[in-house]
Amino acid sequence: MATPAPTRQLDPAAIGDHFDRLYRVALGYCGSRERAEDLVQDTYVRVLSKPRFLRNGDDLGYLLRVLRNVFISQYRRDSSRPALATAEELDRFEDASARQPHEIAEGRLVYKAIAELPPNFRDAIVAVDVAGLKYRDAARSLGVAEATLTSRLFRARNRVAKALGPHESGAGKVFDEACVLVADPTSDRKDST
Repeated sequence: MATPAPTRQLDPAAIGDHFDRLYRVALGYCGSRERAEDLVQDTYVRVLSKPRFLRNGDDLGYLLRVLRNVFISQYRRDSSRPALATAEELDRFEDASARQPHEIAEGRLVYKAIAELPPNFRDAIVAVDVAGLKYRDAARSLGVAEATLTSRLFRARNRVAKALGPHESGAGKVFDEACVLVADPTSDRKDST
């Protein structure tokens, strides 16, 4: 007869150590920095609202499951309400400390492509490539076999690569959507060299 795994209480002081990973996962789910911050905050509110007992010692796995459940709940709730602002409207409020605009555009396109994947593929790529979990840990966290995770991850990466691949013109999507050069029509100066 198998004995049940011992339970232990989730340490509220230790869950802050996982903030960066949770944020990256949330960014993969949402595709927007602001929504990802809200999702992580809502996850912490739900976890800290009452004592939590874990059957295994995997704090991060538990937090990722809660984050995913909060995301699904919010998605269902929001799908029945009209959208207030689009991602393009929110992009106008740039962070002044950002280094390179093309890096921001590339990152947003990648996260947008990840967010548009079917849920099983999105979960796989977020767990492994965004959160940095090992295949075994990601498979256990998602409740699937490691081979299933590997297959979903392969297909998800292919779809993201295809979404970000070059168009017919041969130029990459990043440069088509993010980099536009406009000549200054008011400039009448000519170089005297």
